[in-house]
Amino acid sequence: MSTATAVRPRLTGVAAERIFIGRSLRHSLRDVESLLMSVMLPVILMLMFTYVFGGAIDRTGGYVNYIVPGAILTCAGFGASTTATFVAQDMQGGIIDRFRTMPLRAGAVLTGHVVASLARNLVATAVVFAVALLIGFRPEADLGGWIGAIAIVALWILAITYLFASIGLAAGSAEAASGYGFILLFLPYVSSAFVPIETMPEWLQVVAEWSPVTPVIESIRGFLMGTDTGLNPLWAVLWCVAILAVAAVWGAWLFTRRGGRR
Repeated sequence: MSTATAVRPRLTGVAAERIFIGRSLRHSLRDVESLLMSVMLPVILMLMFTYVFGGAIDRTGGYVNYIVPGAILTCAGFGASTTATFVAQDMQGGIIDRFRTMPLRAGAVLTGHVVASLARNLVATAVVFAVALLIGFRPEADLGGWIGAIAIVALWILAITYLFASIGLAAGSAEAASGYGFILLFLPYVSSAFVPIETMPEWLQVVAEWSPVTPVIESIRGFLMGTDTGLNPLWAVLWCVAILAVAAVWGAWLFTRRGGRR
């Protein structure tokens, strides 16, 4: 067989994922504005709630200890939402068609976006946490509590990042992807993230209690503050795994359908 007609070897899954993770990380570093906004908005929100509304909600000054888990999840949401835009830009710009001519697995493109976003969001979460410590947040977690809180945060970020990536595939444009993703950013507000559920209207309490965000929030809060978490970690893991599974299947189907891969 001549060199001209030789079939190019197909990249293995690990090699393909590594290439696209590096590509997505480089894009993230170049897009400094999006990275800064995903950190600054949750920080501003946390500062506003703590200093503007905190006195009315908790006059003892301990509201910062209550709000930090909500701020962390809000940060994760803002960071993950940029993934939808990046994926939509790839789909709209025609780069996916170029990737189709290469000997690699189609899912590697999506995985690269998701893993890079996970790394981005963990860094942003660490910054939000550092600011929380500066304004008075005082966690009481032991080693097990820290491991549990970090694990739940990472699992939640992974789940919603995959969901946002799938939204980016489904959207017709980067602008549409940004709009669809923005709707999901309101989920923490209808949960126990910023106020106790019992202070809400009765009909809204039902919604908040069954929100997937609530067990995640309560698990992180319990782990960080050293309080009883009950069954919340179990429900948090189940919700995250369910969201991740649905998003992965949906994303794979969309990539095959829109990218023309079989």
